[in-house]
Amino acid sequence: MQHRVRAVLVTPNNTTLLIKRIRPGVDPYWVIVGGKIEPTDTSPEEALLREVREEIAGEAEVVSLLHTIEADDERQDFYLAAIEKWSFEDRTGPEFSEEGRGEYLLEEIPLTTEAIGAINLLPQEIAAALCTAIERGELLAAG
Repeated sequence: MQHRVRAVLVTPNNTTLLIKRIRPGVDPYWVIVGGKIEPTDTSPEEALLREVREEIAGEAEVVSLLHTIEADDERQDFYLAAIEKWSFEDRTGPEFSEEGRGEYLLEEIPLTTEAIGAINLLPQEIAAALCTAIERGELLAAG
């Protein structure tokens, strides 16, 4: 089973950092920072922090496990994490330099149900889970 980790990154401005994907022939969509756990990672949390460093050159603090999605042969764990500094220009993930992968744009999205509902955040199940967490006030604890 492929195991991935994703970071719902809450900034001091009560926004979240999402990556907007623009690919030829596909409507734009947004994804949460993260990726697969590598054999060298000692824990899912370590993998998460490595992915945050690679994808946005940021240092995050893991708060808690927020949501898990299991489908077919893949598991994705979504962690709530606080972040204060990042530099998208200094990212180092290998996917950013591969030809034909399209554009990756880092965007700060307000942590409101309206803002999350206005974008095509994938997978759709995490968009719904985020809106529920926002309504319950569960994301404010990270900031």
